[in-house]
Amino acid sequence: MPEDLLRDRARSMRRLPSDAERRMWSLLRDRRPGAVEFRRQEPIGSYIVDFVCYDRALIVEVDGSQHAENRRDEIRDAWLRQRGFTVMRFWNHEVLTNPTGIQYAIAERLGLGRLP
Repeated sequence: MPEDLLRDRARSMRRLPSDAERRMWSLLRDRRPGAVEFRRQEPIGSYIVDFVCYDRALIVEVDGSQHAENRRDEIRDAWLRQRGFTVMRFWNHEVLTNPTGIQYAIAERLGLGRLP
């Protein structure tokens, strides 16, 4: 996908997040987990990732059922890992029903002893 098209698609996705993406953003924005910065719906290569912390090379994906055992996601994650990123995936339901558990999992991956 051409870079301009990818950037426009990312902007559109930021304007129309799913409920789970909106909830995840509320957990990550404003440097909430340990003063690290996350960006949302960010183009990386030819992909758009849900959330990324460049300083810690961490990508957080919020997935619906269409992502279950998805070969494209496996290829995408492998490509991102080859570039030094760690990819964490959470199901929509998990984000909506267990936000505290999600926060702790992300904080642990970031190497934080505890949540702020």
